[in-house]
Amino acid sequence: MRIVRQLLGAAIAAAVIASPAMAAELTGTLKKINDSGTITLGHRDGSIPFSYIADASGKPVGYSHDIQLAIVEHLKKELNKPDLKARYNLVTSQTRIPLVQNGTVDVECGSTTNNVERQQQVDFSVGIFEVGTRLLSKKDSSYKDFADLKGKNVVTTAGTTSERILKAMNADKQMGMNVISAKDHGEAFQMLESGRAVAFMMDDALLAGEMAKAKNPKLWAVTGTPQSYEIYGCMVRKGDAPFKQAVDDAIVALYKSGEINKIYDKWFTQPVPPKGLNLNFPMSDELKELIANPTDKAADEKKS
Repeated sequence: MRIVRQLLGAAIAAAVIASPAMAAELTGTLKKINDSGTITLGHRDGSIPFSYIADASGKPVGYSHDIQLAIVEHLKKELNKPDLKARYNLVTSQTRIPLVQNGTVDVECGSTTNNVERQQQVDFSVGIFEVGTRLLSKKDSSYKDFADLKGKNVVTTAGTTSERILKAMNADKQMGMNVISAKDHGEAFQMLESGRAVAFMMDDALLAGEMAKAKNPKLWAVTGTPQSYEIYGCMVRKGDAPFKQAVDDAIVALYKSGEINKIYDKWFTQPVPPKGLNLNFPMSDELKELIANPTDKAADEKKS
């Protein structure tokens, strides 16, 4: 009987050690999620095809959101919480960082660029996408690149890296542009579509998403020399290493299994809601490299 008890005790101890989340006392966000039985996911409402609302249900969908759901599934196993609930919290370009910082949101996966400035405020997961900042304009217009925009109305989205780049370019090159900062990508495209701006500067994949929901997508084209290359990541609270590791592990598992390719194809090479249009946006070599060699560095850090 003593041998049986010893074997049973050893088995229990081994099981505890084998679970990374249980190997040490839970702290920070992992403890919060474990104790509450709920994880709060920050999402966007109009970042097609990354994170957006597609119908009256109000539930988010998209490439980044599918990655978030994989994180939830990973945590269910990590914490031995099969009934872990996901709560959705809408964020905007302006509120996403504060809501992660103050604990309202546990993890935000949308279309948030990882850069050195933001790294002072939050931590980022390994990268989930890589984009270039370009222009959306009418296919038959003369506004094909940034040099064509002198003295013109150009729209971008407030609180984004594109806004910062565009304003810096305007000042440094004395281009005389009227830079319009819209509240979100949808409003920015409405300004472009209505003729209040001649071009919309944003990440190329997001521009493809806006073009797909246009009244007539064939009238528009993504154009221009990329002004920056940027890597999107999922945001978590700064300094919470165990939770960041759990998020990273979930994303890397998606990459290693090849499941990320199915998620990518679903949102970028097949019809997407709400209009059932295909973005026809093949995976770039840069994203393939990011998936093969995951990093939580910003694009500039990675290339330096």
